[in-house]
Amino acid sequence: MQSRRGSVRGFTLIELMIVVAVVAILGAIAYPAYTDAVRKSRRGQAKADLLQITQLAERFRTVNGTYEGFEVPEAKQTSPEEGPARYEIEVSNRTASTFTLTATPVTGSGQEHDEKCMELSITQAGVKEASGSDPDACW
Repeated sequence: MQSRRGSVRGFTLIELMIVVAVVAILGAIAYPAYTDAVRKSRRGQAKADLLQITQLAERFRTVNGTYEGFEVPEAKQTSPEEGPARYEIEVSNRTASTFTLTATPVTGSGQEHDEKCMELSITQAGVKEASGSDPDACW
């Protein structure tokens, strides 16, 4: 007669703890990489929006001969246009021949923790700048 103990199969506590440790290590590596990828994609949307608004400013100058009076359309004052705002977009340094567009992270959106690239800006001449720890990697 076989004992019940010999036929019972399962996990030991040590095997279970090894699995938990492996999952914790993978999570510690994967989660920061995931959040960085999300921030990077949101930054990409803001850059695309800045370039689109730059085109609108150029059309305005073509029609009016000046950048003075150009305003960022209300629908384009945040990035993305739909869903929760991640960046606020505004125009500054407006003269007859110059302007600067700036995308600033919205507080509470998660983008304010993007140390690499905080504010993104572009001028009428196409000069792209960013504030942060690694501005060369932003554009």
